[in-house]
Amino acid sequence: MLALITGASSGIGRDMARVLAHRGYELVLVARRKDKLEKLAKELDVKTTIINLDLSIEENCYKLYEKIKSKDIDVVINNAGFGLFGIFTETDLDTELKMIDLNIKAYHILTKLFLKDFVKKDKGYILNVCSSAGFMAGPRLSTYYATKNYVTKLTMAIHEELKQMKSNVHISALCPGPVATEFNKVAHGTFAIREANSYTVAEYAIDKLFKHKMIIVPTILMKLTIFANRFTPHSLSLKIAYNIQMRKEKVKE
Repeated sequence: MLALITGASSGIGRDMARVLAHRGYELVLVARRKDKLEKLAKELDVKTTIINLDLSIEENCYKLYEKIKSKDIDVVINNAGFGLFGIFTETDLDTELKMIDLNIKAYHILTKLFLKDFVKKDKGYILNVCSSAGFMAGPRLSTYYATKNYVTKLTMAIHEELKQMKSNVHISALCPGPVATEFNKVAHGTFAIREANSYTVAEYAIDKLFKHKMIIVPTILMKLTIFANRFTPHSLSLKIAYNIQMRKEKVKE
């Protein structure tokens, strides 16, 4: 059994590597920070291949696929991504475009390439790490929310296509709320509510992936938040989201 995990150097990606290693999966771990990947690989008691790539660069997504397409991959976890707090007119355009490249294009490319292979052999799992943000609009975190909407809805659509095909390939979207990772540092903000434990989220996500759950929401609070949002007028939902983001303090590096 072999699993590919992107964004594996920290946070949920790193903990998913630990969870799958404990279940006997060999791993292909991908991230920009080679030193962190090497440290993680030494910790794990399974065969681990590390690949040092920046997947915000489109050609690297194709390089990754070409490098490992001959391996018998069973699980693909698209996890690499980041956010950016701030008013849309004030946030850096280049950073946002890089976010779109990583949070959307990399997911899209890798999902399509590996999914086609999985469908041919009629087996395999894909987990796209999305966010509860994938069901909402997020003033002051607007681009990040938009990217997660894209991947969440794309995953849901593919899930239904596979279901209609009666395929044995399964795809899921992990949609947690705040998780204790490096997200805050990278995004220059802090969450106003308590963050979930990364390992707990990773373990829950893997369990639900193998049970073929389409949307995976780890905590009761986030389940209730997403449910309530269905019945909330857009104007009120946006005002609530804006005020929540306002309570997040700026983090200076």
